[in-house]
Amino acid sequence: MQVDKKYISKLLRILDKEYPEPKTALNYSTPFELLIATILSAQSTDKIINQVTKELFKKYKKPEDFVKVKKVELESDIKKTGFFRNKAKSLIGCSKKLISDFNGNVPDKLEDLISLPGVGRKTANCVLGGYFGIPGIVVDTHVKRLANRLGLTEEKNPEKIEKDLMVSIPRKRWIRFSNQLIWHGRTFCIARKPKCSECPMKKICPSAFKIQGRL
Repeated sequence: MQVDKKYISKLLRILDKEYPEPKTALNYSTPFELLIATILSAQSTDKIINQVTKELFKKYKKPEDFVKVKKVELESDIKKTGFFRNKAKSLIGCSKKLISDFNGNVPDKLEDLISLPGVGRKTANCVLGGYFGIPGIVVDTHVKRLANRLGLTEEKNPEKIEKDLMVSIPRKRWIRFSNQLIWHGRTFCIARKPKCSECPMKKICPSAFKIQGRL
């Protein structure tokens, strides 16, 4: 999908003004911690994940720690994140593959990351951008919602949305742009009740025009 370049420029200027130094809200100190936190973040909030990982990372410092623990114990440790049984399975499977295929290290290539259990393109791009500084667009629930509301895509599938955004947004901006949209989704463009009247994008956003009856 082609988007007007002037519109993109205005959009990026507003995002830069509002969120000059955007970073993921997840707490981590290593690529492995970021990988684990991002897997856990599915269907949960960053606040809850940070509460859980604060203690989790004291107990589980490397892939081997996840492999040797009993699944029921790990489930108990991550229960607050929701969907804890599936997540525990993913964490254990991911850790096993890191050990067997990557010497216990988190790879810095997309194709390697998505080969890990529980890791899709969203998680992979989050790790690549957040720790390694490798450009990628993270299509989480916020980015998916805002990309549609801002008229940057008409797609609903995350991978197709990612491709549309990669065409419209300059590559050097991919990491920053993803984080900016995520923060904007939390601050103004809320899922059920977007704060259009307060939003700094209200003068250019097509969805704001519709909501305010200007179209």
